[in-house]
Amino acid sequence: MSYYSPSIEKLIESFEKLPSIGQKTAARLAFHILNASEEETNEFISSIQNAKKNLKYCSRCYNISDTDPCNICSNPKRDENTICVVEDVRDIIAIERTHEYKGVYHVLHGSISPMNGIGPDDIKIKELLARIIPETKEVILATNPRVEGEATAMYISKLLKPFGVKITRIAHGIPIGGDLEYTDEITLSKALEGRREI
Repeated sequence: MSYYSPSIEKLIESFEKLPSIGQKTAARLAFHILNASEEETNEFISSIQNAKKNLKYCSRCYNISDTDPCNICSNPKRDENTICVVEDVRDIIAIERTHEYKGVYHVLHGSISPMNGIGPDDIKIKELLARIIPETKEVILATNPRVEGEATAMYISKLLKPFGVKITRIAHGIPIGGDLEYTDEITLSKALEGRREI
């Protein structure tokens, strides 16, 4: 039995549909919106509507952007011959924050996961292969270090081999500030595997 009016209950249910939002957080967000001024509420609604209306996928890399091509693909200072393959748009932001990478991206929009019914044709692998040209120097596979991410990286690397392009995988291992004694075996083995000379 609900103690809220049907309108509040519907608002709470709408917030609960968002990822990682439980009932208590959904109720907190709903009451925040209800207590906000009409101007703040309209601004919030407008920002959602504008994002839904104006955002599109970049036709080159499949990043989400207001423009096509996106600001990364259209930047003449980026190295178009180096492509970093990521699973999600948010991964681009994480890499861009390092200020180290100067190439372009390709967003797969997922990873191969037979358990979840996601096969190679369900993500943007064919589109990646279509981007490989003789000038392409390197494809960096920056999929997440989970079983699905590893499987996706292996699958893509096999497809790219015939192109003769350099294929690299981002290193995995012990985080800065981490202790060896608390590091799991898989992370430790990846760290040993990816060791380099100093």
